[in-house]
Amino acid sequence: MHYPLSATLFAFAILTSQAPAAATVFRCTDEAGRITYAQQGCPGGSDIQKQQAYNPSPGSGKAVKMATTNPRSTRKTTPSSDQLTIVAERHDGCGNRISGGERREAIIKQRILSGMTRSDVESALGRPSSVVSTNGRTRYRYEKSEGRARTVTFDEKGCVTGKR
Repeated sequence: MHYPLSATLFAFAILTSQAPAAATVFRCTDEAGRITYAQQGCPGGSDIQKQQAYNPSPGSGKAVKMATTNPRSTRKTTPSSDQLTIVAERHDGCGNRISGGERREAIIKQRILSGMTRSDVESALGRPSSVVSTNGRTRYRYEKSEGRARTVTFDEKGCVTGKR
């Protein structure tokens, strides 16, 4: 039986795409002995160990050690100057006035906090019944079935403003 070239390439792509995923992670030990794991490296003054993390596909049938330490890759970092470098900080556009944990808890409990974004409010309360924009401020109005309404006001950056 002869298969078209596209079907053969498709089958080959499916078979080769299911290779197990492996990644290199860094095991960081600080002066106090606290251990953290990172994908981007360790802060200055930490002992670093590179580890290979192997994530087998489910149902492979045998137990697999999840991380192994390469003894040749262990080294001590030297603290650099007093300059602070932040790697991967989230900027929500509202000045990061609330933490990620506070944001998640507020969305789950359908509470609105000053500093939340429009998408946060829509995640918590859904789409508004009406939207009114005046003088750079936007108001979301949510009508409830009991005849009551809830209004959320955003500043010109799209951030929830506090009560005055």
